[in-house]
Amino acid sequence: MAHSAQDMDSLHTPVVLAVETATLCGSIALTAGEQCLAECSLQSRLTHSRRLLDGLERLLGECGITWERIDAVAVSLGPGSFTGLRIGLSTAKGLVMAAAKPLIGISTLDGLAGQFYHTRLPIYPVLDARKQEVYTACYRCNDAGVPERASNYLVIRPEELCGMVREPSLFAGDGAVAYRELFRDRLAGMMIPAPQSLFFPRAAAIALLAVGKWHEKDFLDPASAVPIYIRPSEAEIHFGK
Repeated sequence: MAHSAQDMDSLHTPVVLAVETATLCGSIALTAGEQCLAECSLQSRLTHSRRLLDGLERLLGECGITWERIDAVAVSLGPGSFTGLRIGLSTAKGLVMAAAKPLIGISTLDGLAGQFYHTRLPIYPVLDARKQEVYTACYRCNDAGVPERASNYLVIRPEELCGMVREPSLFAGDGAVAYRELFRDRLAGMMIPAPQSLFFPRAAAIALLAVGKWHEKDFLDPASAVPIYIRPSEAEIHFGK
């Protein structure tokens, strides 16, 4: 659902345009302060590059927002699909360079975990890393109910992740789908699936996390910004050889 620009006078800035393309279920969003003005899913078996710019143009048009009203562009940095991350970051770089806007980067795992405020459960965002591995980290909510990362970013086998879990924990992400049966068998009742509406990374969550970085002026240099891969890509591995 999109809110019109006429509703924005009562909303707090900054206005953030966010791009999330780390998984097959990509999305774009526009937020003002803590209010999501609009969000659009890009889920497709086609590459995100085929739909991303068209989706951004449509999103801005439906909200009646011009580039002059946008304060920053936020992008999901990964980990995730190498191709998807490159497309998202390249698009975001092009937008900020053309419009002279700051660029804000948010970890995909942070964005996924950041949707689960005020839970007492440990949170494990789990993304499929292929090669029988997953990207993950452990998060716990602080006294204010905000999820904070309590471990390093990891790329591990799902069996190893099971060995880390010692209490009922919230699981979300396409890796939790890919290895659902393994997690259920190994963890019994300790795997608590997230609600379906919050199961995948969302551009709106990326944008809302970007607000704090905007206030801190924690911006990326578009010329040098790179995705968070955690492990090297196939091209880097072959180049190293």
